[in-house]
Amino acid sequence: MPRPRSEDRRLAILSAATRVIASQGIGAASTAVIAKEAAVSNGSLFVYFDTKARLLNELFVALKTEMAEAAMAGLPPQSGPREQVRHMWTHWARWATGNPAKRRALAQLQVADDITAESHQQVGLASVAIAELLERARVGGPMEEVPLGFALILANALAEAAIDEMIRDPERAQANADTAFEALWRVLAGTAPSSDAASPTDA
Repeated sequence: MPRPRSEDRRLAILSAATRVIASQGIGAASTAVIAKEAAVSNGSLFVYFDTKARLLNELFVALKTEMAEAAMAGLPPQSGPREQVRHMWTHWARWATGNPAKRRALAQLQVADDITAESHQQVGLASVAIAELLERARVGGPMEEVPLGFALILANALAEAAIDEMIRDPERAQANADTAFEALWRVLAGTAPSSDAASPTDA
């Protein structure tokens, strides 16, 4: 008879995998090490994830989905694209700076060979609201005619660089967040900051 599954235990294994990958890297993150970190037996881990690859894929989808949902949480539906992008950037940065282990683990998972095309497709569906927002924001701007995927890559690279600097220099985190948002908006829309621009960490 199959062992009963516990959602709490499954989440504990995913959390342990996040910590191990963030601190030791994917190569060192064997199922035995992850099971020990989660305080479960190796056999128990395989009840929930029959292979390490399945564990990595489920963790990748879970982390990307969590990040996308955090970025779009509470998006003001009646606001214009600039205000909505600022809201998205604020919440994205807040999630990333508040969850450094998740962010480090996700950075490794994104380039891991074990992550399947199906998992990337799932992540794309989870991030569709972000893609639609950036699509609206770039109308009439310098990025309007380029493939949306390229615009997403540029936006992600800019955000990741800014978040790295915010973590490295917390005293200037606010100023760097402001600068990063204005740079992101110029990349998308090609317009200078408005005089009433609010701080991107005020949302």
